[in-house]
Amino acid sequence: MDSALPHQHPLRTLFAGLTEQAFVSQMGIADPPLVDYITDLLARFLHVDHVFRLRDSSGRPISELTLMALEAQKLPTEGRTRREYHRHIGDFALYYAGLFPEAVNRFQQFPSKDHLVNFTRLGKRSYHLASEMDRDRFADESALLQRLGHDFELCTLGLREVRHEWEELARHPQPGGRLLH
Repeated sequence: MDSALPHQHPLRTLFAGLTEQAFVSQMGIADPPLVDYITDLLARFLHVDHVFRLRDSSGRPISELTLMALEAQKLPTEGRTRREYHRHIGDFALYYAGLFPEAVNRFQQFPSKDHLVNFTRLGKRSYHLASEMDRDRFADESALLQRLGHDFELCTLGLREVRHEWEELARHPQPGGRLLH
């Protein structure tokens, strides 16, 4: 999976530590591939171009889940592109539902195509669809996407704990410690 940050970047290291603390220590979810995927999601979505990387047929970024799902349905059923669209929809829904639930509430208050969208339901469905496509070719990733869909609510709770942890770091920085080099 592509990432916006190199593996040794201090922010990636911070995300890995926060994610492990939240999922393993706080919630008791000892699933290294899942924790690594969530860490990678945080690193990929650090830049807005990765959050809104899906494009419509005119090449414009798609910012609504409903439009992302409609665009994915237009793609051929075979091939990584449709699978990647569904994986990204799951990632987008998980990212916002977990880290920024207040943003999901705002998305649903404004007149938009996402006004009535249930981010959890669409995220679970998208991960499931992505996991079923090219299952033999992408067996390990398919199994992980299946778990993300099945445990979507648990992952959102883990991401909320990640946010809580980084907010605590901001409120109570370590004496002499630096987050970035």
